[in-house]
Amino acid sequence: MSERSKFTPLTTFEEFRDAVSAYRLPRILLAALDLDLCTVIGERRWTIPQLAKKLAVSERGLSILCRNLAMAGVLVKQGESYRNSRLGATALNAGHAAYRGDYLDLIKSHWKDWCRLDESVRTGRPLDHDEPEEPDYRRRFTWAMHHRTLETAPKIAAQMDLRGAATLLDLGGGPGTYALAFLAKNPGLRAAVGDRPAALEVARQIAATHKAGARLSYVPLDFTHESITGTYDIIWYSNVLHIYSPEMNRAIFGRALAALNPGGRLLIQDAFLHDREGLNPPDASLFAVSMLLFTEEGNTYSAADTTNWLKDAGFGRVKVLRLKRGTEDWEDGILEAVAPGKRPGTRARRTRSRGSSTAR
Repeated sequence: MSERSKFTPLTTFEEFRDAVSAYRLPRILLAALDLDLCTVIGERRWTIPQLAKKLAVSERGLSILCRNLAMAGVLVKQGESYRNSRLGATALNAGHAAYRGDYLDLIKSHWKDWCRLDESVRTGRPLDHDEPEEPDYRRRFTWAMHHRTLETAPKIAAQMDLRGAATLLDLGGGPGTYALAFLAKNPGLRAAVGDRPAALEVARQIAATHKAGARLSYVPLDFTHESITGTYDIIWYSNVLHIYSPEMNRAIFGRALAALNPGGRLLIQDAFLHDREGLNPPDASLFAVSMLLFTEEGNTYSAADTTNWLKDAGFGRVKVLRLKRGTEDWEDGILEAVAPGKRPGTRARRTRSRGSSTAR
């Protein structure tokens, strides 16, 4: 395991205190979102009295908040006035085309949900488990996932060798952000995104603005219970594994294998645990808490266990693909499983160097 995977254990009360107190900056950032501060600031420069009047808040409170936002780099302080940083003026500003509103709303709601963690620990069930999912929520969540992966998907697609593959299915792909990134990188590829109808509505809207969108098709599909329509050279299964139980994922792997051409590849991207005790990387372990809060049976799983499930489902060779540091969604977070038979195209190559790309 690399050094970046390790979390420094808490051994003293002071270390425990500092870890708990880490909530302070996140709460400051969320207060700015609640006030829609960056949107109100826009492209102007404001003094505290001017901005406090506009927001209908106290000058004292706003002064302390803005000072800390400037310390964090969200705002820029110049004398007695404040303006947006580049981040504040774009992703956090509803008046800008790069605004990530749906993902920011998701982050805000998660703060409230995590404050109820003890409820899910007591019951073992997700929050609001008895409330049916509405299509509008699925659409907003799908947009949030698009905002989350806008930069990541092209970086990952650039390192994956799909030469020789003619067809790809983005299984549970929501907005199709990854499918579009793969299409942009591979002009001879055609792709489909398979998901629920509400998610596909969003995928169609996004594809309509993308140069490669004409090569993307849409498959309404509940792959947890239905066979996968069509056959493919590549199935991309990204950030879906953690939603379901081991038993459900085994069943999905069987359906994926049936939908792959001989020698085709199932590429699984997820928050894999890689150490013997199942504790690291820290982000993967922490993400399991989100699954407790929001899913009926989800969790994060080890790469070793997932490999065993894939082999039990009938896949042949399974290996971890390691990408360049700083370009991954999750640390060492892609497994490649190959279907039996002659493989189309050039396979991804594994190198010995942990810091180099293996998906070339």
